[in-house]
Amino acid sequence: MADNEPDDRRRDKQPEEQQPPGEASVSEGAGILPPHHWTGYDARPYDDDDQDSALGDDDASSTASLTSSILKYRTIHGRTFHSERGNAQYWCSNDERQNEALDINHHALTLAIDGKLYLSPLERDKIKHVLDVGTGTGIWAIDFGEEFPSAEVIGTDISPIQPEWVPPNVKFEIEDCTQTWTFPLSHFDYIHIRWLIGSIDDWTRLFQQCFDALTPGSWLESYEMSPVWESDDGRVTEKTALGQWGKIFIEGGRRSGRTFTVVNDGLQRKAMEAAGFVDIEERNIKQPIGRWPRDQKLKEIGLFTQHTLEKDAEGYLLFMAATLGWTREQIMVYLAVFRQEVRSGLYQAYYKQKVVWGRKPE
Repeated sequence: MADNEPDDRRRDKQPEEQQPPGEASVSEGAGILPPHHWTGYDARPYDDDDQDSALGDDDASSTASLTSSILKYRTIHGRTFHSERGNAQYWCSNDERQNEALDINHHALTLAIDGKLYLSPLERDKIKHVLDVGTGTGIWAIDFGEEFPSAEVIGTDISPIQPEWVPPNVKFEIEDCTQTWTFPLSHFDYIHIRWLIGSIDDWTRLFQQCFDALTPGSWLESYEMSPVWESDDGRVTEKTALGQWGKIFIEGGRRSGRTFTVVNDGLQRKAMEAAGFVDIEERNIKQPIGRWPRDQKLKEIGLFTQHTLEKDAEGYLLFMAATLGWTREQIMVYLAVFRQEVRSGLYQAYYKQKVVWGRKPE
């Protein structure tokens, strides 16, 4: 869903240009090539502005109520990110271009699980209260609210980037999920979490708070991804821009104390077990990029994944690359090479995703 918050509420508050947390020096450790490595490549300058989102707006009722302090975004290399409040940290930009990319990505992620919004075995007549943690643009919460019109759906996030016009059973709140929750105990019938890698300092604590907030017998579902691009035949090497992408995120996450290797390390299942969930199941997914798969379903997923990155790869990468000390010019040169590799289709690249769901015992 496109971001339609009025400009006078969001764009007139220009914070100081800042560096994200971390060391402000160019990293050549952890297998990361120095940024000047990419300057010799013949690649067109990177420009996301010519990409159009295929998604539109929904009509419904207004629910937003935000304070001016939340809207004081910080700026890094010309892009806005969430305000510095408490322990909160997220690595995606929160401006309109990135929000449109996130909505496209929502469609790609939904296709990857067979067009569904969830994999947990929900009993429709028992779903009355739902929580979407890290709701982002709110598109999942809105879609779920439309599918379950009798359920109250709450989406929480650290940035107020959600639309004002939403279904009457959906509302958004500004919350930092890494802090102590204020929701009632045993209240929600389903909790959904997606793409919080790189923003959580303690996954077990997060899932424990989910456990406490769920009614007995209800489900928690966690959908996370690996930042590492791979290929089955070894075409994605450490010398490619695709191969460097994950290294930048992993090292940036190490410096900020928030891991990006949640899927690689199996943290979802481990944290669920530690929190007390039972009947845990999981699905492993290979998310392709581009039109290279022969399978038509995978080809469609790959095209939407590519469209997401074409729309705003900069908004995904900039925070973590800046954490390593890269200048905006160095980031743009790297992204030019990255885009060239993506469009070539020669690398047959994909990244791994994992959906894990578990039940709170009766």
